[in-house]
Amino acid sequence: MAETELIGKSVLIVEDDSKIRNLVKIYLEKEGYEVLEAKDGSMAKSIILEFDPCLIILDLMLPDMKGEEICYWIRQDMKSVIPIIMLTAKASESSKIEGFKLGADDYVVKPFSPAELMVRIEAVLRRTASRCGKLSFGGLTIKPIKGEVFINGIPLELTIFEFKLLHLLMHHPGQVLSRGQILDSIYENNEKEVTDRTIDVHIKNLREKMKQITLIEYIHTVRGMGYKFETKRS
Repeated sequence: MAETELIGKSVLIVEDDSKIRNLVKIYLEKEGYEVLEAKDGSMAKSIILEFDPCLIILDLMLPDMKGEEICYWIRQDMKSVIPIIMLTAKASESSKIEGFKLGADDYVVKPFSPAELMVRIEAVLRRTASRCGKLSFGGLTIKPIKGEVFINGIPLELTIFEFKLLHLLMHHPGQVLSRGQILDSIYENNEKEVTDRTIDVHIKNLREKMKQITLIEYIHTVRGMGYKFETKRS
């Protein structure tokens, strides 16, 4: 089971075999990761540029280019430190050494155990946690350090309190937070004159802004208790 701080991390699976891709996706989503998919190198590059995933699972034998080329492009051309786990049938020691020289963080040989792959993913993400300061769920991505929010790559303009509220809810997916907990978490001491009604207004505004971009409902009211973040289609 992925640790709480790893839930909501985005993982890109670059694999031309749909059966392998779907199997890995099922395991990742079960553990709370946001999954992106690419069936070839060109698609992978586009997704990397647009969504900046937290980790890449990279098959080395793709139909349009070698996985090594993509790894080189990420490390040398993009100057990116996105963690990369190479997934390949190449089991020789020289292949593994070459993969690590290119900048891979781990190397998994096919056929592989999905459960072992999940453990390796968690280990790499824990080691490289500082490389990915964002959370993603159902196409919604928040970057706390940069103060940015995107839905399916489209920027979402929020006020500072809307941003704080969304970040708090996304940091506790599936957990009901009372209005009192929210007030204590996002307001400073000199702002304590705000009321529960203030939270309701922020929630209403957040929902309206999100509905302009997507049909997915992210913030849910739990009557008599508060609010929780969960991705459901309306």
